[in-house]
Amino acid sequence: MQVRRLAVEGALEFTPKVFHDGRGAFTSPYQEPAFVEATGRPLFSVAQTNHSRSQRGVIRGVHYTATPPGAAKYVYCAQGKALDIVVDLRIGSPTYGRWDASVLDPEDFRALYIPIGVGHAFVAMEDDTVMSYLLSESYVPNLELSVNLLDPALGLPLPDDVEPILSERDTVAPTLEEAVALGVLPRYEACREIEARVPADVVR
Repeated sequence: MQVRRLAVEGALEFTPKVFHDGRGAFTSPYQEPAFVEATGRPLFSVAQTNHSRSQRGVIRGVHYTATPPGAAKYVYCAQGKALDIVVDLRIGSPTYGRWDASVLDPEDFRALYIPIGVGHAFVAMEDDTVMSYLLSESYVPNLELSVNLLDPALGLPLPDDVEPILSERDTVAPTLEEAVALGVLPRYEACREIEARVPADVVR
């Protein structure tokens, strides 16, 4: 398992080995020993799994969960291809406002770990792009927030060769500056405190 630290503090990209034979392929997108070595703790207790299918051009994000409780995510692409983007929305973070991106697909099976308070978005680059998520918290509608991914101040790397398809929620989401004024962005220290609650004796 290869690990890359992203430009957003605490966000990680994991690339597992993929084993091919005459029957097809096998891989493990999440492997606890590699995650523990990279972070010093095991993955969060999984409260919910999500599965989405999107046609080419669908853009989802930039989504995050109000903190507290906040929600961390572990995401990979099971079918199709996605440009996956993480954005640091944590006020006080050393990488606040910074983003990074990875291409996720079922060839390399890269996976991203997205810490609490970090925004997440993706662009479906092919029809029937399937994204699979592990989440540390269950879905509560009024806690799910977003920042407008078309905000020029973010400067996200949206592809020129796709016609963007956005939900109404994402279309009317506030810009980063507006989210700051509304007081809805997470605080870096609060996010780190929640993440640190994994007991030391859980680390195996």
